[in-house]
Amino acid sequence: MFIVERGARAGGSFIKRQEKRHSGIIVSDMFFRRVKPHEPSFKERIESLKPFGFTVTFVNPQRAMVSRDGIGATIDERPGQHPQVSKAGLIVGDEIGLLVNGGYQMFWKTPASHRVPAQASQLKALHNFQEDLKEALGLSSLYNESLGTTSDLHLYDRVEHRDAGDSHKPWEGHTRS
Repeated sequence: MFIVERGARAGGSFIKRQEKRHSGIIVSDMFFRRVKPHEPSFKERIESLKPFGFTVTFVNPQRAMVSRDGIGATIDERPGQHPQVSKAGLIVGDEIGLLVNGGYQMFWKTPASHRVPAQASQLKALHNFQEDLKEALGLSSLYNESLGTTSDLHLYDRVEHRDAGDSHKPWEGHTRS
C-alpha cells in the first residue's frame, strides 16, 4: 500500500511516498520539483531602489530616472533581460554630465557641452551610486569598476576630436598637379 504526501524542501517541492511493509514503513522521495523563481517586473525593480535611498522618477513606463547625492542615471526596460542602466554622472541642470579624464583633471561634460570640474566628493558619490544601483538591481559588478571610479571619456593626450572617429588625414583630398 502506498501513501502519497506533498511537502517542501530547500526552495523546491517533493512528493513523499510511504510504502507499508510487514517490518515497518519505508519512506522514499519520488519527485523533486523546483519552484520557479519570481522574475520581478521593471516597476518592481525600480521600486526596490527606494530603500537604498534613490529618488525615482518615471519618464515613461519603460524608462526611469534615478538620482542620489547629485548623481543620476536613466534605466531602460529590456523585456526578458535585466534593465539597461545608462552611464551615471553628475546632474547639471536637467542633464547628466559624464566623467571625462583630461589627464591633468577630471571633468563632467554634459550633452550640451557644459564642462564642470569634478570634485573628490562627487567622484566618491558616483562610485557609491554605481555600486548600490547594481546591487539593488541584481546586476553584476565588474572588478575594475569596483576598485574605483572609471571615466567615460579619456582626453588625456589633449588631441581634439580623438574620440570622434576618423579624423581628416593631410594627404587625403589633395590631388597632385
